[in-house]
Amino acid sequence: MAWLVLAVALLVVFSFVCLRGENLAYLDSNVIPRPVGEPSPEHQAVLDKMAEFASAGESVARRDRIKVIREFMDGMSEGKSFSSEFTQVATGNLRGEWVLAPGVDPRRRVLYIHGGAWFAGSPASHRVITDRLSRLCNAAVFALDYRLLPENKRVDGIVDCQNAYRWILANGPHGPEELDFLLVSGDSAGGSLTLLTIAWARDEGLAPPDAAVALSPSTDVTMTAPSLVSNIPTDPMLGPGFGKLLKLPKILLWWTTWFSNRLLPSDPRCSPLRGDLSGLPPVLVHASEAEMLFDDARRYVTKAQAAGSPVELQAWPHMVHVWHVFSPELPEAEDAFQNIGEFLDAVAQGANREPHAA
Repeated sequence: MAWLVLAVALLVVFSFVCLRGENLAYLDSNVIPRPVGEPSPEHQAVLDKMAEFASAGESVARRDRIKVIREFMDGMSEGKSFSSEFTQVATGNLRGEWVLAPGVDPRRRVLYIHGGAWFAGSPASHRVITDRLSRLCNAAVFALDYRLLPENKRVDGIVDCQNAYRWILANGPHGPEELDFLLVSGDSAGGSLTLLTIAWARDEGLAPPDAAVALSPSTDVTMTAPSLVSNIPTDPMLGPGFGKLLKLPKILLWWTTWFSNRLLPSDPRCSPLRGDLSGLPPVLVHASEAEMLFDDARRYVTKAQAAGSPVELQAWPHMVHVWHVFSPELPEAEDAFQNIGEFLDAVAQGANREPHAA
């Protein structure tokens, strides 16, 4: 019996030391003032859309939910009016689309990495954001179509982001071309991939992006941030599904994450918060104080600032997860894009950049 007790004790120790990693609760001592204000009247239509999204997943068998969620997300751009031209890209192992607003400068580029919990989403599902970024940045946006779970391994999507970064340094929408400006951006799971990609580029000694923008990013899949539980009732997008998941014991969640991703939850490739956050380019993080991932964003910014990186958090009250996708109907989404523009203007005015090189 003693061996069984010892085995259980070792498993528990392994779970906390290796699967969870460092206890990051100390980052919660840096309290960021919560934004105040009432949501716009248009926000109710967004809540209604989220209720439709939740019911779409609940009304089908579990085995069919991924298909339904993917179809729902890809349909979010239907009926929208875009000024950009969308051109499909398939070169080598790289897939995606160029998003080109009229008259954009092809030497100004954006690498956009969509969200969707690593198993859903596509360039088509996020055209509201990529079209807006192309116009806002006067840039050619490459929306990456990275490999998704469960058909592929988690690391496959990571490699796709790394390949896309190397490629966009040297290639524009019309082929090989010099680069004058590069923004890396993404939302939710794509925000996580954005943050790990810029850290990887730093470690590889590649030319850094001029800036990065992460919208409602996941930064730590050990799922230890307080808002993951406290904000379940106020998050109509993530709460219905992930709220149930978080009722399971943390140790079970860590082991499940390890087996499904084939990476430790504490691995910075899964949890960019747990990597080296020094020497990063200017990064803007957007998050809603009402969403479950709010503390993921807050913890990342707190740690990055302590490491000396120019990273900042802009928070909104009441908003749903990645509310930017409801532009232009939602005023708060337009405010968010205006904030991104102001951030990029400040970066340009304060930047002392060297020429990019692949």
